[in-house]
Amino acid sequence: MSIEKVRSYFRQWPGMEEKILEFPVSSATVAEAAKAVGTEERRIAKTLSFMLDDGPILVVAAGDAKIDNKKFKATFHKKATMLKVDELTELVGHPVGGVCPFGIKEGVKVYLDQSLRRFPTVFPACGSANSAIELTIPELETYSRFDQWVDVCKVPDEEQ
Repeated sequence: MSIEKVRSYFRQWPGMEEKILEFPVSSATVAEAAKAVGTEERRIAKTLSFMLDDGPILVVAAGDAKIDNKKFKATFHKKATMLKVDELTELVGHPVGGVCPFGIKEGVKVYLDQSLRRFPTVFPACGSANSAIELTIPELETYSRFDQWVDVCKVPDEEQ
């Protein structure tokens, strides 16, 4: 099970596995995750998966952010093509609703979108459709083993 992979991944940092939250309800969507956690949707760190020429990548963005196709193409030199639901587990290592940057398959690059920097803490999933973890931005950088910060999203005007 994918959440077990994430638990195992977090064991390399003492005390981190215990920070994983599991809910009796779904947290598969941004709205469901915000309700389960008790926070605003924009503080949910959604993990989006795309295919580039050299393999799959993950972009972790704020819950209210949307991919800006022009920014994506300028950054990655390719049109934003999301992975299909049936490709997620095979290529990334997690099922839909639980995709996260922790415990992923070797070679999958992780990018953190600037939209996350607006918040002191965010809530990414932990490998299942009913889990999350609260992390500061520096913690997200550490535990996601991200490749770089990118600016590939747009956020609602009132939030900028």
